[in-house]
Amino acid sequence: MIHPQAIVDPSAKIAEDVSIGPFCVIGADVEIGAGTTVASHVVINGPTKIGRDNEIFQFASIGEKPQDLKFDNEPTELIVGDRNRIREYVTLHRGTPTGGNVTRIGNDNLLMANVHVAHDCIVGNNVILANATALAGHVVVDDHVILGGYTTVHQFTRIGAHAFTGFSTAIDRDVLPFFTVAGNRARAIGINKEGLKRRGFSAESIRALQEAFKLLIKSTCSLKVALEKAEELADKDRNVRMMLDFLDASERGWIR
Repeated sequence: MIHPQAIVDPSAKIAEDVSIGPFCVIGADVEIGAGTTVASHVVINGPTKIGRDNEIFQFASIGEKPQDLKFDNEPTELIVGDRNRIREYVTLHRGTPTGGNVTRIGNDNLLMANVHVAHDCIVGNNVILANATALAGHVVVDDHVILGGYTTVHQFTRIGAHAFTGFSTAIDRDVLPFFTVAGNRARAIGINKEGLKRRGFSAESIRALQEAFKLLIKSTCSLKVALEKAEELADKDRNVRMMLDFLDASERGWIR
């Protein structure tokens, strides 16, 4: 399953049924799990661990050194989970010692063409990063997030679960779970209602999230009063509670 014109380091651990196309370069300290396919002209450097049933398209660069001037060839790593689709020209960089030594991609994600995931990022599960989305270092993207094409995310920022961004959105602060944000710089414009409906959220929970959004974003009262009212909603709906817990933990501030 390894094309004769691919170059694979003898120390790489490749499952028997992995397919590796021509002109690929697989470096030392690379592990690739069963069922994964690697198209032509892909470069994978280690230490990198790639799970099962991933599909990596041509010209992707996986596990390269981080673009951090402080990096001094420390043995950091990239970990990619299962069933991810990594499209053309995607770049995934290893971690740094100041960020926990690892960049981590979860399961069942779609990374479209030209996506960049920098050092020490953590991407959850069932995430879609549309074309040319760029994550700076130390970004956390929670589960079921969709980032529209050409979205750019500032370092040390967190994107909450089920959030959605419009195309060409510039994010410089945290995005609360369930929010839709858009613009340069990003502004909150509503709840990701359609996405939540598609994922089976109840009408009651969606209404509660919409009401919490109105309190936090559109209310004319002070933020303190708005949060007190939102707490009443959180007592009745666990998703509103999740939103407020995320807000409380935010270190960069959050997009309003």
